[in-house]
Amino acid sequence: MPDRPRNGGPEDGPDYTWLYGKGGSPQRPDETRVMRAQPRPGVERRASARPTPPPLAPPVQSSGQPPGQPSGRPPAAKERKRRRFRVRYVFVLLLLWLVYLVLVPVIAWNKVDKVAFEPTGDRPAEQPGTTYLMVGSDSRAGLSKEDRKDLHTGNAGGGRTDTIMLMHTGSGPNLLMSIPRDLEVDIPGHGSGKINAAYAIGQAPLLVKTIENLTGIRIDQFVEIGMGGVVGVVDAVGGIEICPQDSYVDKDAGLNIKKGCQEVDGKTALAYSRSRHAQTLGDLDRVRHQREVVAAIGDKVLSPWSVINPVRYWKLNMAMPDFFKFGEGMGPMRAVLWATAMANVGGKDGLLCTVPLTNGSATALDDKLADQLFTDIKEDKTDDVTKAVCLSSGLVGTP
Repeated sequence: MPDRPRNGGPEDGPDYTWLYGKGGSPQRPDETRVMRAQPRPGVERRASARPTPPPLAPPVQSSGQPPGQPSGRPPAAKERKRRRFRVRYVFVLLLLWLVYLVLVPVIAWNKVDKVAFEPTGDRPAEQPGTTYLMVGSDSRAGLSKEDRKDLHTGNAGGGRTDTIMLMHTGSGPNLLMSIPRDLEVDIPGHGSGKINAAYAIGQAPLLVKTIENLTGIRIDQFVEIGMGGVVGVVDAVGGIEICPQDSYVDKDAGLNIKKGCQEVDGKTALAYSRSRHAQTLGDLDRVRHQREVVAAIGDKVLSPWSVINPVRYWKLNMAMPDFFKFGEGMGPMRAVLWATAMANVGGKDGLLCTVPLTNGSATALDDKLADQLFTDIKEDKTDDVTKAVCLSSGLVGTP
């Protein structure tokens, strides 16, 4: 049979495209070609057995909400938005609170009077640890006539120190040591006299020099508290707890208190720390009460509530400028360290002492025991301080 054109039309003979393909090349054996069915004349084409898919719906832009939910923002998104708002609100409040905690002490500190306390001439060399001289003056500055009457302070002019304490902080336990105001000492350039006379004669520098000559301990910082300072601070912290060993009535100091632990306000705390006529040991009992009040104030000042309560925090800081004076060179951070030391000195590891005194006398040192105590402080060895030299009353042979 003669060859037919590979891609001939109907007029040329049979169509071999099923064999050769449109390109004229034979199909591979593994390929299968589907031929289009030709409808018979006069017969309608049967409908396909496969159902016709419904027409595609036009695309709808997603709104991010589950089906069946009402239009608007989904509840989950609203909840996330509320949560983010609450977090921002708390963050802003926290930030404002931190600013308040920093700003209030700065305002108060800028109003505090600074005292030039360092004496001229020879002084003890620098020593380990830090020693603060704390004095409670009889200054009535800041007290009205009615306040003086109510607090039984009288109208004497300020210029004496009813309270003299050294507080040492360092590697060992904090130590608070009282020096009785009637202790007989040598006042540089003025001969022998009671130690509180040094302050009346030459203010803080002469008192510092007198104590340094007496003890050999270098004074690093100075704090002076007026009479109203005790009242203001105690009331600002909401009162303190004291534990009198006996009931006391002292009309001169305005004190009337029962035996046992109790909460007292600023007025009673001041009377308790000033009273000596109702005490068995007079001024020696008074210095013990003064240390007790100082330790109780320190404990309350650094309690969490004194920081959390904005009203107490404000009152506590604003009490400083009216009744406190700090030595020159003492900044806010050092003042915080001093307050922290006051709080710790009243704890179980703190040491509360009076300078060792000769038996039966409140005016003369026991030189041997005093030198031992002073040496431990100078060398920052408060761990070595024993009960034999750290006496509450200061009198050898008494508790």
